[in-house]
Amino acid sequence: MRIDKFLKVSRIIKRRALAAMACDAGKVSLNGKICKPSISVNQGDIIELTLGDRTQKFEVLTLKESTKKEDAVTMYKVI
Repeated sequence: MRIDKFLKVSRIIKRRALAAMACDAGKVSLNGKICKPSISVNQGDIIELTLGDRTQKFEVLTLKESTKKEDAVTMYKVI
């Protein structure tokens, strides 16, 4: 699954276009490397997201093509 789609489906970022813009701006890194929106995400990967002055790390637990709002939080773990 693409990282921009994962960020949207897991509801870490509200819209896929915003997730793609964050990747293009260098605000998203995957396993320590700044990534483009099209890079593939796998289970166990670490995503680091910097928005404003706040940085958060997430571990990818599961990959789903679509999910309900209640189930979205099961796709990742905040580190």
